[in-house]
Amino acid sequence: MVNEVSPDSLRSYITSLVSFGTRSTLSTQTDQKKGIGAARNWVLSKFNQFAANSGGRLSAYIDTTTISKGGRVDKPTLLGNVVAVLKGTDPNDNRIFLISGHLDSRASDVMNAIIDAPGANDDGSGTAAVIECARVMSTRSFPATIIFIAVSGEEQSLLGSGFMAEQAKKENWNLEAVFNNDIMGSNNSNETNIIDNTRVRVFSEAFSPADTGRTIQNIRNLGLENDGRSRQLARYVKEIGERYVDNLEVVMVYRNDRFLRGGDHTPFVQRGFAAVRITEMNENYHHQHQDLRIEKGIQYGDLPEFMDFEYLRKNTAMNLANLASLAKATSMPQQVQVETKNLTNSTTLNWSAPKSGKAKGYYVLMRETTSAVWQKKFFTAETKITLPYSKDNYFFAVQSVNETGNESLPVLPSVAR
Repeated sequence: MVNEVSPDSLRSYITSLVSFGTRSTLSTQTDQKKGIGAARNWVLSKFNQFAANSGGRLSAYIDTTTISKGGRVDKPTLLGNVVAVLKGTDPNDNRIFLISGHLDSRASDVMNAIIDAPGANDDGSGTAAVIECARVMSTRSFPATIIFIAVSGEEQSLLGSGFMAEQAKKENWNLEAVFNNDIMGSNNSNETNIIDNTRVRVFSEAFSPADTGRTIQNIRNLGLENDGRSRQLARYVKEIGERYVDNLEVVMVYRNDRFLRGGDHTPFVQRGFAAVRITEMNENYHHQHQDLRIEKGIQYGDLPEFMDFEYLRKNTAMNLANLASLAKATSMPQQVQVETKNLTNSTTLNWSAPKSGKAKGYYVLMRETTSAVWQKKFFTAETKITLPYSKDNYFFAVQSVNETGNESLPVLPSVAR
C-alpha cells in the first residue's frame, strides 16, 4: 500500500482543489465551479469513485450542520464535512480510526470569502493525503473501521472538527486514534531558509483536559506526564512511520500545537480521544494565510509551485502505514496491571486478552523514565511476564500482536495491590 501512494495523484488532487479559487467556509455554496460548495462536491465525487471499487465497504456523504452568526462567521452558514467510511469486516470489532485534513482555505483576512485563496498546502496537502489514503485503502479490507474526512470551518475556529468530535463523544464511538494532517507538503522555511524533506513533526498533548480527579492524581503519583493517550499515539506514529517509509524521520514535539496556531485534532483531545497533529518540519509563512501578491520581489500566497510532492508522498504514506497497522491489528490488551504488593527488583505484569481479534502474543515495552521512545520489546505468548528490571526505574506497557505482525496501541499498566 505504501508503494501505491502516488505523488502524481496528490498533485492532481491539489490542482483540482486550487481550481475552485477560494474554499473559504463563508464562500458560495451554489456555484458549481467556485467556492466551498463546489469543492465539497468534488471531494465527495472522489470518495464515491473509490467506493465503486471497494466491494461495498466504502460509503461517502456530506455531514452538515448550521453554524449561527458569531465569531468568525458573519452569517448563519451551512457547514459540511465530507466523510468516507471504510467499514470494518469484523462485526465484533467496533474500533474506529480517523484521518483528517481541512478542506477550507483563507486569505490574509479570514472573513474575506471572495478573494482567491488557493490553499494548496494549507490545507490542500492534508486533504489530498486523506483522499489518497482512501483511494489506496478502499481496495483492501480491515477488521476495524477507518473514517476519512475533509473538514470545513477550520480557519473559522475548528468548527467542522468540533462538530464531529462532539458527535463522536455523544454517540460513544470507540475512536482509538485521530490523525490530523495540516500543512504537510512543503519542504522549506522563510527566515532560516532551511530546505529539508526528510523530517515531519507530530504534535501531541501530554494528557487530555478531560483527565481530572483520580486520573490526574494517578498521573502525578506515577510520573506519567508524558504517557497520555495522544503521546502514546505519537510514539506509535514514529515507530510505524519510520519502519515503512524510507528517508523520513518522524520528530515528536511535546506540545498540542505551535504557538499562535490551532488544529483539528484539538477538539478530539479536549473530549478525551487520542489525537495528534502531523505537520511539515519547516514552515514558510510567506505561503500561509496570505493574499496572492508580489511584494519586494517575494511571491506571497499558498500556491502549488511552492510544494514538494515527493515529500507529501512520504508524509501521506506515513499516515497510511499507521492507519493500516492499527486497523489490521487486534484490539488492545485488557486489564493491564503491574504488581506492587512486594518490594522487588524485578517487574511482574499481567493482562487479559483483547476484546476483538486473535492475538498471537504480546509485546511488553520498556523505556527509561527520561526516554521519549520505547527502548526494548519483549515478546510473550502468555498473559503474564516477569522481567529482571525494576518497576521503579522504568516505564512499561503492553500491546497485542497478531499473526500478521500488526501491533495494537500500547496500554500502560494500572497498579495492582
